[in-house]
Amino acid sequence: MVSSYPYWWLALPLLLLPWWWHRQKRQRLKAEPLATARFLPAAEPQQLRIWQWRDRLLLAARCLLLLALLAWLAATILPWRGDTVLLDQGADPAWAQQQIDAAGMAQAQRLDLPEQPLRWLAAHEREWRATAHVLIVSRAERIAMPAHPPQFAHAVTLKVASAAGAAAPAASLPQEIVLATTPERAALWRALLAAFASAGTAPGQSVQPLRVVETPGPATSLIIWDRPEAAPANWKALHWWQGAQVPAAGGQGAAGVLSFNGISLQYADTARGRVWTSAAFPPRDTEAAHALYESWQQLQAAAAQPYGLASQHWASAVPAPGSAAEAQPARWLAYLLLALFMIERILCHARRN
Repeated sequence: MVSSYPYWWLALPLLLLPWWWHRQKRQRLKAEPLATARFLPAAEPQQLRIWQWRDRLLLAARCLLLLALLAWLAATILPWRGDTVLLDQGADPAWAQQQIDAAGMAQAQRLDLPEQPLRWLAAHEREWRATAHVLIVSRAERIAMPAHPPQFAHAVTLKVASAAGAAAPAASLPQEIVLATTPERAALWRALLAAFASAGTAPGQSVQPLRVVETPGPATSLIIWDRPEAAPANWKALHWWQGAQVPAAGGQGAAGVLSFNGISLQYADTARGRVWTSAAFPPRDTEAAHALYESWQQLQAAAAQPYGLASQHWASAVPAPGSAAEAQPARWLAYLLLALFMIERILCHARRN
């Protein structure tokens, strides 16, 4: 049994209430009037605790009934969410608000778009009421196309920003790069960036310099880390460049080795991006910088992203059997509650008689 509301188990001290109640139960001793009792001083009737087998069984039944009630509350899922907007914080605010207003969900609850929205929505779908509607507002290429059409128990609408002008051509380089290096090697890395900016420029065409920043942002697609210490844990980018002796940026995944233009490059997919290492980092001269640039351009296809979803609407559908098994309350607990209640009533009646 998967408990969706485990905090109900914090009420376990309530099991002491039946015990305390039974300890307070006292039975008055039978008092017979005597003719000579009028010569004795008055005394309050005495009470005595009498524990019989019926009392012990009744106490056990009441404790089990309370325990089964807490378990049922912890296993039962009560949907509380209404209309909700899953908003990509990197999307254009004006465009996102326009999509929300057009869907009539200006007053709906807003949540940050999770890392994998479709999978997250399928896992948490039990939290929405039956009449709720979910609107997903995202940038282009933010949500990868799934292998099979998703099915949801609620109506889900996806609005994706137009990709026109949002992405650069495949042969172009990122316009925002984070450069974190030592003062001794800063000049070598800047020579590489200059080669990036000038390579492929037609004669007479002005060179567009790359934007070098200190911390990554939404537009950052490359982080050059050439420091002896490890990179900050919250830094993420599509690609990382680092020397062979630099600590790895995040947990290493599947690794590979590629060789282009006489330059050997090693890569590994991590949770923070694809990490590239090479003995050629940083380049020692302009020729090495241009050779590294050409190799980098040929390797862009290796880091291609999945196809992104376009704007569409999924009508509510019955989920596949077993897909939301944990969303159903444990029925056997309900039957157990009924049985314990009947036993408690029977024992209570037997004790009275």
